[in-house]
Parts: sequence; C-alpha cells; structure tokens
Amino acid sequence: MTVQSGRRERKKAATRQKIADTALRLFLERGYDAVGIRDVAAEADVAVTTLFSHFASKEALVFEQDEDFEQRLTRAVTGRAPHEPLIPALHREILALVRHCTADSAAPVRRMIDASPALRKYDESLRLRHADALATAIAADPDLTRSETAARTIARFVIDAYSLAGEAADPQAALDEIFPMIEAAWKVACPSASGHPGSDGPRPRV
Repeated sequence: MTVQSGRRERKKAATRQKIADTALRLFLERGYDAVGIRDVAAEADVAVTTLFSHFASKEALVFEQDEDFEQRLTRAVTGRAPHEPLIPALHREILALVRHCTADSAAPVRRMIDASPALRKYDESLRLRHADALATAIAADPDLTRSETAARTIARFVIDAYSLAGEAADPQAALDEIFPMIEAAWKVACPSASGHPGSDGPRPRV
C-alpha cells in the first residue's frame, strides 16, 4: 500500500510539473493573454479537469513554485539553528530567493508578469499570503516572544524587502541596506522573555 501510494504521488507530481512546464512554454511563445486553459490542457495531453485539480487558475500556472517559496520562508523561522537570531536567518533566505528569482534564466518570466495586469495582481495576492504564513510562523515560536501585531509587521517588512531587492540593480546591496532597518524594528517591537530587547531568547537544542 505504501509503495502504491508513493507511486501515485510521484505520478501526480510528474503530471503537475508537465502541465506547468507546458503552460510556461506556451505563454512565453505566444504571449500569456493569447493562451487559454484548453490550449494548455491539449498541449499537455491532459483533461481540463485534470489541469484544474492541480492548479486553481490560469495565473497559478505561472507561479508553480509558489508553495516551495512559502515553505522556504517558514522554514527559515522553524528550521533555523539553535540560538540563531531570527532576522539574520530571514536575511539569508530572502537573499537566496532573490538570487533565484533574478537569475538571467528567470528574466523572460519576470517580464511576462510585469506586462500582465492579471499576473501582477495575482503576484501581489501571493505576497500577502506569504506574509501571513511567515507571520504565523513567527508568532507561533515561543522563543521569539513578540505579539501577533509585531510578527505581522515584521513579516510584511521581510516580504517588502524581497520585492524591493528584486527590483534593485544590486539585490544584495539592497538587502544589506534594508535588513538593518528590519532588525531595528524587531528589537524595539517587544522585550523578550529574557528581558533584553531584541533578543530572540534561547532555543532548545535539537
């Protein structure tokens, strides 16, 4: 049963990737607005219902790696090393994400998103969702001892940092300028349980 379940999951993942790859190729070849859902399904040799079982909308086809992006953000909080402060961990992960998204290979997709009002709107909605997920992870960490409002504020700052760095001529320099400001906001948000403003407090050994 476990083997069958694993095979089924691998098949689903392969189908999802095939649909996403096909959609992106068609969008870049013909233009996003010129390609419909039925075009993608036919080219990928799947039913329209199968496509919608993997992707909720046409816009979602362009952001196929969105779930991985969000997981990486939350893991920067939940998976950071014992005693590692939060903000440097987020700085490191955001830099890695920005480098990936601003690579030369990603430029055609970025231009396509920038040229489409529908894709820009969808991108903005995803960033709000990512900020909410990051805020939830921060607020749930007992070692960080910040209010929900502080967690949501810092999360928004971090997502804005990602956006601003992605638009900058030198993304790393932009993040190096922005994150000290985020660090300062984090330090004054609320004293930690240890009584030292800005300390993330001790983390359990793993």
